[in-house]
Amino acid sequence: MTYAPGQPEQPAARGRIFVAGGAAAATRPYGSLPMAGWAQALPLFLTDAVEVVNCARPRASSKSFREDGGLQWVLDHLEPGDHLLVAFGQEDGKADQALRTEPFSSYQEHMAAYVHGARERQAHPVIVLPYEQRRLDAHGNLARSLGDYPLAARWLADDEHVPVIDLYDQSVQWWEELGPEGSKGAFAHRRQGEPLLEKVQDGDNAHLRAEGAIECARFVARSLAEQAVIPYPWIRGLDRRRFSYEEMGWLDEETFSHRTKSRVSEPPARKESGA
Repeated sequence: MTYAPGQPEQPAARGRIFVAGGAAAATRPYGSLPMAGWAQALPLFLTDAVEVVNCARPRASSKSFREDGGLQWVLDHLEPGDHLLVAFGQEDGKADQALRTEPFSSYQEHMAAYVHGARERQAHPVIVLPYEQRRLDAHGNLARSLGDYPLAARWLADDEHVPVIDLYDQSVQWWEELGPEGSKGAFAHRRQGEPLLEKVQDGDNAHLRAEGAIECARFVARSLAEQAVIPYPWIRGLDRRRFSYEEMGWLDEETFSHRTKSRVSEPPARKESGA
């Protein structure tokens, strides 16, 4: 049953949302402040009835996350009724062959493995299109830096009849409305008085700061409910505008390292071959 805003909330069963993705979604350690991933902020818009298992990690593409055992770990832990948000596309275009995929061939093939794996476990896959980065041309106009990856993900979702969260088009609209200067506020640009931490470069136009991550998470949560992927009683605070950094859930370095290293499993084929 679908509930719309304004209707009396009905009791909802507990749920789990897994996130498989790259740097754009990853939960960051304190040493990366003010950088944050959108899935790190997602719990701000979900009630305590929902557990977010954010498996996204920095510098991961659909290929490397799968080949390094991240996908298998997710599949090993998915249970019937769980949701899997699949969010890749920003690292897939890198020249590094450990990350590189081609939009309408290997990228779609890897993404399909996430969809099929979730369905085999009676879980619900959802494809989240990547947000556009803050890349400007010589005239200050937003450049479409992600190429065909958002389109390829959308086509795959259409073919597989998978819900799509169009964070790509939404982000393009946001960054264009904010303009070249205003859009800096969503990305990891240092503000006056902020220390420049060792792991954060100043003027980062690819990774979000907390404020940008929160808005992306708000859009994802709203879209999940509006498409009836999850029930409205799981949603909270969509109109809330003030958040403290203490709510963002940054990790200490030990926890960050442990999660990154431990959330991998050997794929069955590799185990059987002894590789």
